Amino acid sequence: MQIVYWILIFLGTFCFMEFMAWFTHKYIMHGFLWHLHKDHHKKDHDSWFERNDAFFLFYAAVSIVCFYIWGYENVWFCLPIGLGIFAYGATYFLVHDIFIHQRFKLFRNANNWYARGVRRAHKMHHKHLGKKDGECFGMLFVPFKYFKK
Repeated sequence: MQIVYWILIFLGTFCFMEFMAWFTHKYIMHGFLWHLHKDHHKKDHDSWFERNDAFFLFYAAVSIVCFYIWGYENVWFCLPIGLGIFAYGATYFLVHDIFIHQRFKLFRNANNWYARGVRRAHKMHHKHLGKKDGECFGMLFVPFKYFKK
């Protein structure tokens, strides 16, 4: 029975991370930490890396702490939480950095209904170069209007 709880906690954490990504993006990245995020909207340097890349460090640290608590304190539910955060981070990297922004030239030919909707939503987000008046701050779950033709 514990495996069922483990799977539910993992999936719940993964889904909760989409909310956290939306919240962090809207209220923190486009808020008081805009100075770290603005180079993602308007590149102002020649580096492959962006200051925006620093945001992954926070969630990576939370995931690592969960692995530590599971491994050294034997708190079983910290493992599926840590793995859920890690899996969302990996998914975010694949979808946002590789698929949408093509930081690596992979998935260029993905052209299904979901892929077009996610790309369209992200493009609408990036049409705003400033921190105000943004739209569509999520990544995996975007409003249905972006999936219409």
